Formats: sequence, C-alpha cells, structure tokens
Amino acid sequence: MTGWVDPDDPTLAAATSLARELADPIRLTALQLLAVEGPHTMTQLADALRVSAPRLGNHLARLRARGLVTVQQRGRHVVYRLASPDTVDVLTALARHGRPETPGPRPARPPSPAETARTCYDHCAGRLGVAVFAALVQRGALLPPDGQHDELRLGPDPTAFGDLGVDLDAVRPGRRKLATACLDRNHRLPHLGGVLGAEVLDAFVADGLVHRQDGERALAITARGARKLPALLPEFPAPAAGGRRP
Repeated sequence: MTGWVDPDDPTLAAATSLARELADPIRLTALQLLAVEGPHTMTQLADALRVSAPRLGNHLARLRARGLVTVQQRGRHVVYRLASPDTVDVLTALARHGRPETPGPRPARPPSPAETARTCYDHCAGRLGVAVFAALVQRGALLPPDGQHDELRLGPDPTAFGDLGVDLDAVRPGRRKLATACLDRNHRLPHLGGVLGAEVLDAFVADGLVHRQDGERALAITARGARKLPALLPEFPAPAAGGRRP
C-alpha cells in the first residue's frame, strides 16, 4: 500500500505545484488580478504590478507552463486569462486568510482608516468596499468574478442593491460598464467598481453613512454609519469609537 506522501500521486503533485507558484508575490498578485478583474494584457499587468515587462514575462511564462493561465492573441496584443475558474476559490481563501484583522501566526492588528474605508476612483474600497461586494454576492445580487470576463453579471435577486440605497431601474450606464470587480490592494479581495460601484458610494454619502474628506481618499464612517452599516453588511463590524463624524 502506498503511503500518504507519495510524490507520484497526481492530486498531491498538483497541489504542491500550485503552492510553489503561489509562493511568489509577483505570480500570486498577477493571478489575483486575473481572477478578480478578468483578462489583462502584459502591459496592463506590468503597470498594475509596477514591474518591468521582461521581468513579468518570465513569471507569466512559468504560469502558462504550469497551466494556470492561457493566452489569446487580439490584434497586436497578447491577452492573459486565468485558465480555470476553480483557481478563483483558492485565491479567495488565501486572501481571506491573510487579511490584516485575521488572527494567525502574527498578532492581529486593527486596520488603518484607509484600510477600513476609502475611495478607489469613484467607488468604495477598503474593508467597506470588500464588505459591500461580499454582501451583494452572498444575497444573489451579483454573480462572483470567474476570471474569464472584465464585467460582472447581475444575479437573480437584486434586492440587496435597494437595501444599499441604489435604484437599479434608475441607473443609466451609458458607455461605462455597469459593474466591475476591482482587486482591493489591502485585502486582496474584490470591491465593486463601474457605474454601480459609484452609485453605492453616492447612496452611502447621501444617507449620511460615510463622509468624504477633502483632499483625502479615506472615508470617515459617521455615527449613523457605525450603527447602520454592520446591519447592512455582515462582513463590516462596527468601527472603533474614535474618528466618527456625527
């Protein structure tokens, strides 16, 4: 009988091979971007990661050789895509394990104001943005990203948007994408971008839940927001008492 640690076991070999690729910060972040935001060109990935194209090219070639990404020629551009949607679940589990407030081998620390709530262009980011996205997916208002598309699809039950203050019937996307997933730089999980992301932030401001601070990206959680947001968003616990606006 073969023992548990059999190097020829295909399942074990696949798991250890994946772990080796995810152990490198550049390869891990490239996969996270592809999983959350969908296909990217090498230039887009290099800009997001702030590494040179030749350096990134070596990592992407390795990911392609391991069957983790695929490539497609679009005119003059080579587009990289996550090979399997199943990888999204692995990356999500790793990101949740590594969140700043998660207990683990290092002491948990309270998140900074920018990690708690901030703007990313015109939508919510930080812990607040991640909690918004998670609530919309959990309640069936959005389908989760699959790494194959750069635009999100609405889910079968849109009522969660109404609870957040957004009237879907009144939204007019125009030429802009209705909903996109954006990889949160602190939490490595998606927050909501696109027209609906902006609508959610505008609704929170109009309802007095958050306050935009002049010249800063950090959003102040108001006293009303500290009471109401945890009820709306299960993954957003009540903030600490300091720093709230009335």
